[in-house]
Amino acid sequence: MSQSVALIGAGAMGGAIGARLLETGSRLTVFDLDAEKVAALVSQGATAANSAANAAKDAKAVITSLNASKIVEIAAFGPDGISDGAAPGTLIIDMSSIDPEDTRRLAAMASDKGLAWVDSPLSGGAPKAAIGQLTLMMGGAASDVERAQDVLKDVASNMTHMGPAGAGQTTKIINQVLCGLGFLAVAEATQLAQDAGVDAEKIPVALKGGRADSALLQEYMPRMANKDYRRTGRIDNMVKDLNMAAELSRATGTSMPMTALCAEIHRMLTAAGFGGEDQAAVMEFFNGAKRGPGQ
Repeated sequence: MSQSVALIGAGAMGGAIGARLLETGSRLTVFDLDAEKVAALVSQGATAANSAANAAKDAKAVITSLNASKIVEIAAFGPDGISDGAAPGTLIIDMSSIDPEDTRRLAAMASDKGLAWVDSPLSGGAPKAAIGQLTLMMGGAASDVERAQDVLKDVASNMTHMGPAGAGQTTKIINQVLCGLGFLAVAEATQLAQDAGVDAEKIPVALKGGRADSALLQEYMPRMANKDYRRTGRIDNMVKDLNMAAELSRATGTSMPMTALCAEIHRMLTAAGFGGEDQAAVMEFFNGAKRGPGQ
C-alpha cells in the first residue's frame, strides 16, 4: 500500500528526495514558493499544494527540506503552515541542516500542538537520494524515529538514531566538519600533484584501499583536476554549516582551529563569487580565487 507524504521545499535536495519517493510508489503532495520546482515534481506524478497547511492535510508524514531554522519554523508553525493543516499525531521529518538548539525548540513546539518531530539531516546529496542510498542521522523519540525510518526506507540505505531531538543535527554538524576539511585536503593535494607534474586523476586509483582513500578522494579529485564544478552542493551552504560548528564549539568549549581556518577559506571563496558553486570549486582557492565563474 502506497504512503501519503507531503514535501515542503523542492530545491535541489528536496526535489531529489521527492523524485525518489515518487519513483518508489509514494503519493506525494508538494509545496514550494518556486512554482518551477513544484512543476518539476508534478511532471513526475506529484500533486501541487497552495500552502504547507494544504500539503499536510492528509499526509502520513511531512518532510521539510529547507535552508535555515527560521524558514523551517515559518513553514511548520507560521500562517498556513504545516501545523494548521496536519492531523493530530502527524509526523514532521525535518531533513534540513539547521541548528540543534533551534531543533529542540521546534520539536517542543510540535509536541505542544500534538505533532511528532524528527530531525533527519542527511549526507550523500542529490546523487545518493536518486538511488536510495542517503545516510541519515536522526534525532527524536525512538517510536517517532522508527516511523520516520519507515517513511524514508526507499530514500536511504543508512539510518541511525543518534538520540533525542537535536542529536541528528549535531551529528550533521560533525559530518560537515569532516567534509569541509576533507574537500580542502583533496583540493590541496590535487594542486600539489598538478604542480609536481603527476596526473591527479590517477591518484585515487593509486591510493584505492589505502589509508588515505575515501569517498571524497575518489569522487572529487578527478573533478577538481578537470575543474568539473557541476553542482551537487554549494560552498555558501558549507559556510552556514561551519558557522553552526563554530557556535556549537563555543557552547561546548571545544577548540577547533582547523575548522576555523576551513570556514574562513569558504568565506573567502564566497566573497570572490564562488558561493553558489559546487564544493569542487574550492580548488579555486589554490588558483587565487580572484574572480567568480563566468566573469
